[in-house]
Amino acid sequence: MATGETLSNRDASQDAGLRSLLCSGLASLITIIALAWAMDLFQALTIYLYPAQIVTVVLGLAIALAFIHLPAKRHAVKSDTPWYDWLAAGAGLVTAGWMSARYPQLVDMTIDAPSEVVIIGLTQILLTLEALRRASGPALPLIVIAFITYAVAGHLIPGPFAAQQTSWDVLAGFLAFDANALPGGPLLIVCNIVISFVFFGNLLQVTGGAEFFANLAQTLMGRYRGGPAKVAVLGSALFGSISGSAVANVAATGVVTIPMIRKSGYSPERAAAIEAVSSTGGQLLPPVMGAAAFLMADFLRISYADVVLAALIPGILYYLSLFIQVDLLAGRDGHTGLDAKETSQGHELAGGWFFLLPFVALVVALFVFNIYPQKAAIVASVVLVTGAAIFSYKGSRPNLAQIAAAIRATGLVVFNLVLICAGAGIVIGVLANSGLGFTFTNSLFLLGSGSPMLLLLLAACVCVILGMGLPTLGVYVLLATLVAPGLVEIGIAPIAAHLFVMYFGMMSMITPPVAIAAFTAAGIAGANPMRTALTSVKIGWLAYVIPFVFVFSPGLMMNGSFGLVAIAVTTLIAGIFLISIALTGYFLRPIGPLHRAVAFLAGCILCVPINSFALPGTVFAVAATSGLLFLASEIVMTRRAAGLSGGSNNA
Repeated sequence: MATGETLSNRDASQDAGLRSLLCSGLASLITIIALAWAMDLFQALTIYLYPAQIVTVVLGLAIALAFIHLPAKRHAVKSDTPWYDWLAAGAGLVTAGWMSARYPQLVDMTIDAPSEVVIIGLTQILLTLEALRRASGPALPLIVIAFITYAVAGHLIPGPFAAQQTSWDVLAGFLAFDANALPGGPLLIVCNIVISFVFFGNLLQVTGGAEFFANLAQTLMGRYRGGPAKVAVLGSALFGSISGSAVANVAATGVVTIPMIRKSGYSPERAAAIEAVSSTGGQLLPPVMGAAAFLMADFLRISYADVVLAALIPGILYYLSLFIQVDLLAGRDGHTGLDAKETSQGHELAGGWFFLLPFVALVVALFVFNIYPQKAAIVASVVLVTGAAIFSYKGSRPNLAQIAAAIRATGLVVFNLVLICAGAGIVIGVLANSGLGFTFTNSLFLLGSGSPMLLLLLAACVCVILGMGLPTLGVYVLLATLVAPGLVEIGIAPIAAHLFVMYFGMMSMITPPVAIAAFTAAGIAGANPMRTALTSVKIGWLAYVIPFVFVFSPGLMMNGSFGLVAIAVTTLIAGIFLISIALTGYFLRPIGPLHRAVAFLAGCILCVPINSFALPGTVFAVAATSGLLFLASEIVMTRRAAGLSGGSNNA
């Protein structure tokens, strides 16, 4: 018996070792192929390939990795790999290799639907859907299946939503091979650009850069009131822009920040809500915006730099609002900062100054030399590794093993993004093949009855509903193809329309009933999930307002003169400050209902774009004057109360 148990344990250990080795190899290959493509190494070696041939191989590796690495049942522990998972992983690799090798010949044969195209196409789609289910949950695969069903049977639907008829075999070839479907835009972007940035982020981890920036946030913010919460806001903003997932951001940073916030006296719900809102905002903050910035540039056919500039002020205002509210809540509830011992890290920070150089290199490469984003990320990576090797951080210099670990970690992080983008590509293919995109846009326009505000309200509701339960890239691609064209149709600037749908798509992460980022944070904090989500909505209120503002105020997207931009930003900041005071009921001291009402009304007026009023000068003057009088009266009364208290104490 003992011998049998020993052999069983040995077999299990060998299986685990084989799985670990294969997963590491597949993940590393994903990263290496993407980096080689980004650096144009294939061309340098005179290997000329269609982009679809490259992304198909990467997709095959991601499919194989999903079947070997992930259990069939979500959240279960995978102790071994059953034979059918090995079979599916092998099928994913073989199908991808066959598609890549035969792509130049097969891509022009999809309309004829030969058996080779149909079999390969169906196999690829089915494997992608199951791998996607394991990687992201059932929501997105079910949506993809619903779209495919519509493409096949939509011609049977009466009325305006009828699809143009397509046979299932032609559809299978089209979805698997056409550049407007599975191997199209989203998959191209994640393989050619996003992986390079994620690799840069992982290099920051292994070289100590992530620890440096965490210490920097703690040193800058920790000693002030509500310091732990402010550290969480800043840290989540930095990590969230690169992470590509609000939920992943919560999981990665929340395990550190949420206990720290709770330790300083915050309730579990509020601690979790602050982390959830901070992590969600990272997806809206340039330069990476959770990889959506690159997809947005591709959708709009504009430069990546234009997307970054347009999203910069709204993203900064989002976090400014969050900082203001965290500070006011800390003052109201008496939350102090960290101890001096916990924030005195000046010598450590001085030793990590060179971690700023890669970001300088990234900005210069992007905006001065107009280098492609993927190459700029590689330049930043080279500067990072070189700086760490020369100067070191805490006496540690990167070695080949650490770089290999970063390559492997990148593949393990992005393979689910590859699968998500493949699913999104299928949806885009159905929209292009069936005409549903045009039908949906036209129907949304008719429901809005030509009223921009009504259409925006309808679009916001649709975005929140469609975004529930979906990962970041899936949310954006779905909304960019379904909702954004309807907004452009009524005259809204394309970049404003796309940012609008992205903001409300992201707000689905913290909006009940399916607020996955808030629920994840609640799980870490041991808080009530629904109360956490409702608290998140209250703390993240600006994200529900600012999309309406920048649609009607081009200055917020740096579109206009310096004076126009300055006025738009200044009035909005004043409005944000006044509304935050009203919502928290605290400025320098607790304030009563009447003063809260004055602050709220004045703040709302200042948040509305100035050109929305018939008499903008008069209305804004009244609101600004009311706000200033309120603030001045509070300052005077607080000082008077402090003076009286001091006088009585002296007596």
